[in-house]
Amino acid sequence: MSDIHIRTEGRAGRITFTRAKALNAMSWDMCLAIEAAIDDWRADDAVAVVLIDAEGEKAFCAGGDIQQLYETGRAGDYAYGRRFWRDEYRLNAKLSEYPKPVVSLMQGFTMGGGVGIGCHGSHRVVCDSSRIAMPECGIGLVPDVGGSLILAGAPQRMGEYLGLTGARMGPADAILAGFADMHIDFNKWAELSEIICITGEVKVLPEAATTPPDGKLANLPRAVHDAFARSGLEGIAQALDKLEDDAAAEARAALGRNSPLSMACALRMIRALRSNTGADIRAALTQEYRYTHRAMEMGDFLEGIRAAVIDKDRNPQWQHRLDTLPDSAVEAMLAPLGADELNFEEETQ
Repeated sequence: MSDIHIRTEGRAGRITFTRAKALNAMSWDMCLAIEAAIDDWRADDAVAVVLIDAEGEKAFCAGGDIQQLYETGRAGDYAYGRRFWRDEYRLNAKLSEYPKPVVSLMQGFTMGGGVGIGCHGSHRVVCDSSRIAMPECGIGLVPDVGGSLILAGAPQRMGEYLGLTGARMGPADAILAGFADMHIDFNKWAELSEIICITGEVKVLPEAATTPPDGKLANLPRAVHDAFARSGLEGIAQALDKLEDDAAAEARAALGRNSPLSMACALRMIRALRSNTGADIRAALTQEYRYTHRAMEMGDFLEGIRAAVIDKDRNPQWQHRLDTLPDSAVEAMLAPLGADELNFEEETQ
């Protein structure tokens, strides 16, 4: 497959995104190819480590390839998207639970589906150019691909802040929020990858780690954390309205742009995972899938993609306003799916 290069090199199973011009966006076929590879390597004693990287300097993986999702959804075919998300989430769970080290080298943009590939492994590496984000609420989705679990574990109220605003994290922010483990100079990645392939060991990574440039999250005002601790979406917005610093203004502007339904659902999902001390990747993905299963038919997803990607008018007409969103709409999006609940089993074509 020309969009991805999968092979073994020495003791490593290697996966390289090769769609640099498309910011290494991940298609359904790429998702299935990655899954097949890691399934094969799981029982292969010759493969000691999985190494995931990408060509180009602009992106590790800027998200999923959503054009086909939009086209099928607009035609009333919701089955395509539901099947795609089920397959993608199964891969996310496998990466999180993988019995061998999984190294991801994430330069540039890592967003949405890229987080699902790069941010669940055992050794998650960033550099100065890294920009990680979960911007789904801006297109009528919720932080998914297991990202809601990482957000739930972020310190203070960073999870709510990042999930609802879609704010981008530099390397220091990504490490602080739990999306990455270490910062290593980009110029060293090729040499370190070669050592990992030869030895099958990953100890060279922490040995090469350095302190990243200062980030923004560590200096996020306490008042902003307090605002995102409010009980509901409208309460958060009202608390931010009373603050005068730039961080609060930026956050409030994001809440004014993004889908109210998506943000309210994301808020409930993050807090449900945080309150459940036994929550794991499968619990997060199951909750996320309840939303994405309904996203085209009942949510704001198709309108969000239209405004951001198709017409590019940046003027989405969301179903609800932030101050009039009923709780019943959130409950309907996140209700159990019965026979359609995510089960992590592979399906025949």
